[in-house]
This record gives sequence, C-alpha cells and structure tokens, in this order.
Amino acid sequence: MKLAIDVDMNYALEGGDPALLAITVAQTEGQTVLSSVLEIENATLRWIDGEGNVGQRVWVHSEGGQLNLRYRAQVDVRKSNVALPSLAATPLYALSGEVLTYLRPSRLCPSDLLQTFADERFGHLDGGEKIAAILDWTAASLVYVPGSSCANTTAFDTFITREGVCRDYAHLVCGLARAGNIPARYATGYSANVDPPDFHAVAEVWLDGAWHLVDATGMSSACDLAIIGSGRDAGDIPFMQTEKWATLIHQRIYVSAEHPT
Repeated sequence: MKLAIDVDMNYALEGGDPALLAITVAQTEGQTVLSSVLEIENATLRWIDGEGNVGQRVWVHSEGGQLNLRYRAQVDVRKSNVALPSLAATPLYALSGEVLTYLRPSRLCPSDLLQTFADERFGHLDGGEKIAAILDWTAASLVYVPGSSCANTTAFDTFITREGVCRDYAHLVCGLARAGNIPARYATGYSANVDPPDFHAVAEVWLDGAWHLVDATGMSSACDLAIIGSGRDAGDIPFMQTEKWATLIHQRIYVSAEHPT
C-alpha cells in the first residue's frame, strides 16, 4: 500500500532551544521510501541515526525561536498482516543481545509491575496466542480518551486508570508482552486510518524470529502503517524533544492511502 504523508508543524521555542525531531519515515524492512522532503525555515539541520538504527532523527537549530516546517513523503508499505496465533515464541536462549533489550522493563514500560497480572491472565498461553489475547484484553479494557495522559504516564498507570491514547495502548501491550517473556518494542509511524489524524504509536513483538506490528487501538495494521522509528518506550523516540518549553502554534498531519488495484 502506498501512503502519501503531509505534515505541517509550527512551534515557538524558548530561548533558541534546539529541537530533536523524529518525524521522517524510515527506510527499513517492509517499506520503501519513494520520496521524503523536509523543509524548515531559517534553520540548521544535523542528521543522526534513529534508536536501534531504525530511521533517522534530526537536530534543528532555528533562528528567531520559531520552528516552522513542512514534511512530505511517499512510502510503499509492503508488510502483510499475519495470523498471530500461528507464530511461535523464540526461546529466550536464542534471542540476540539487541532483541533481549526489549524484554526488560523500561521507564515507561515497567513490565515487572505487571508480572503478577500477566501470569494470572495470560500465563497459560504461548507465543502469538498470548499476544492475541493481550491485544484483545487491552482493546476491551481501555477507553480511548484524548488528553487523559501525559509524557510521564507509564504502562502501569494506564493499567490502573484503564484509559489513554495510542501511546498508552502501545505501552501497555509492550509491558504485558515483556511480562510474558515476549520481547516488545514501542514504534511510531503514520497511517491513513488514524482518527483524529496524528502521529501514531503501536507495539512490535518478536515472534518466529521477526518483529510483527500490533495495534490494540485497531486504527492501524502492518500493511498500512509507515514506520518512523522504534525504541523501548516513548521516551526513546518522541516526535519532538526540546530542553526548554515548546509552545504549539499549529500542527496538521494528513495521510492518504492508495489501495492496490
């Protein structure tokens, strides 16, 4: 599926504070970037690798304390949706050091605090069947409430309040998967099905020797989401990071899909 992405962002930055952006789609397995153009007014850019070498991030030094940008891209997403129950878990001793990182608790995914519940609720299941059950439980148990969480909300917080947005759904899925000994990482991207249109967060789980995208919100799937980057949790890959306060003036994200004929 081909996606056309168009992003406008306008922020006021305090004291000429540089911003680290993670908004460009990644040239990575399962998707091909056909075009990618980032235009930022009166700014100096420095590109760096994304977390885990997935995608890129860019340091932006804007003049005058204003960040005005437009990002446009076309991406061919070639990933397929898979039947989760058919996927087996990889034995822990066979995991690489890189994948093993995503089995451990992180600041926003304290999976150790979810261990008891995960054992009681999903302990009788294995592999993809366990992940499918975690997704079903998360979708049924949480209420999607914009503005109900903040940048410091953890997966355990969401487990208690039972509400959140896409980042909270993804954090909780990652936390429950890790508590069930299945590596999981947090990923960001673009999908035409996200409502309201915005940057989107999902989880990726390691099954049958590969990463598989899962979304408990139901707003995206592997075949229609273009990945920006991935990490242990949202703290690794915020779409914008500044040292001082940034004030939103305007932000618009538009994603359209060209379905194959």
